[in-house]
Amino acid sequence: MKYGRTVRSIARHAAVTGLLGVALGLVSTAAQAVPSFARQTGLPCSACHTVFPELTAFGREFKLNGYTLTGLKQIQASGAAGSVKINAIAPMSAMLQVGWTHVQSNSKVQPAMGSSPGQNNNFSFPQALSLYYAGEISPHMGSFVQMTYSQPDGSFGLDMLDVRYANRATLGGHNLIYGLTVDNMPGMEDVWDTTPAWTFPYTSSPTAPDNGIGQSQLFNLMGAGVGGYVLWDNHWYAAVSLYRSAPQGMLGTPKFSTPDMGVVRNVAPYWRVAWQGYLPNHAYLEVGSYGLYVKYAGTTANPAPSKFTDWTLDSSYQQPLNNGDLLSLHAVYLHENQTLPGGSNILQQFRADGSYELGHWAQASLGYFNSWGTPGISGTSDIAGFVAEADYLPWENTRLALQYTAYTKYAGSNTASDNNTLFLNTWFMW
Repeated sequence: MKYGRTVRSIARHAAVTGLLGVALGLVSTAAQAVPSFARQTGLPCSACHTVFPELTAFGREFKLNGYTLTGLKQIQASGAAGSVKINAIAPMSAMLQVGWTHVQSNSKVQPAMGSSPGQNNNFSFPQALSLYYAGEISPHMGSFVQMTYSQPDGSFGLDMLDVRYANRATLGGHNLIYGLTVDNMPGMEDVWDTTPAWTFPYTSSPTAPDNGIGQSQLFNLMGAGVGGYVLWDNHWYAAVSLYRSAPQGMLGTPKFSTPDMGVVRNVAPYWRVAWQGYLPNHAYLEVGSYGLYVKYAGTTANPAPSKFTDWTLDSSYQQPLNNGDLLSLHAVYLHENQTLPGGSNILQQFRADGSYELGHWAQASLGYFNSWGTPGISGTSDIAGFVAEADYLPWENTRLALQYTAYTKYAGSNTASDNNTLFLNTWFMW
């Protein structure tokens, strides 16, 4: 879909209907579609999303262009005293997530508040409650900011943040989108569902056993990041960001008991490159790579620093079907070198998932995950298994999910299946 054509479509839609769209959302590290975006554009969820949070071609352009496309009435003024151009409606939204969890063995339930073990057949209400400020701030500048109350630890704080400036130009006779971002985690600026901020499964239970995906520093680093990105000729994408520690409620440079909770020395560079395009069968394909280098200050027990170098290969594939359905595939391979006070370690991961999307009202997904590494150095756990999920959307702002995780190996245990987990989850967005 061409961006200019979509702008005209939004204007016609807003003028003819005068209605506000409804959008979708996910909790925690998978909340990208929120009602304030639909209210701003005047378009339904299907303009930007297949089944959320996965983006359509227009959804990717909307994000890359800084969340600024609008069909709303705006307050405008200009003159010697200055100028302003803002939406008449503030871009606010809310989300409620409720969950129920059953783990095969009571002893494998994770503690929610430091107790051991946690409660099985746990009902989380709310599992999470979020407020969003998401939409255009000014011409060429927009935001996605999520504040979340988390039931397991009873806290309310900053969850996801992406504030960006975007503009368009021509380079070598081809279109160029470029922008600057301020965000709080690697991959937050990304438009594909393979980076740490956007990866399947898009939500999980807080009392379920750890699936091992979060062992990589790409998933652990939370800080203040500043970066830039370009998309040239609608095919070639590149981004670079630099991250620093941003420990909330602390001053100075404290030392922690584990390096991955410590303070980043200097800056942690994150990079991303990708190619996207359409195949002769009208399928969409993305292939790319991203990586991170981070050096942490020492711990209380050992002041020597710890260093982590990550690189990945990733791919996304979307195949439209004749009946309006969609087949969607993602795959990621990750390699992490760890240089620790006690020695060196290598962590490797492979993740793949596929979804069959029935229009915009239902989805069936199957994913595979596998983590393995050098034993005996950093406690890297060998964990592998499958995730099956069925989603039903009676309305585009309500999602009911049934998820089952089956483990084939778990940290050398002879009873990996004791960690198998059934998870029921519901999102409400408004």
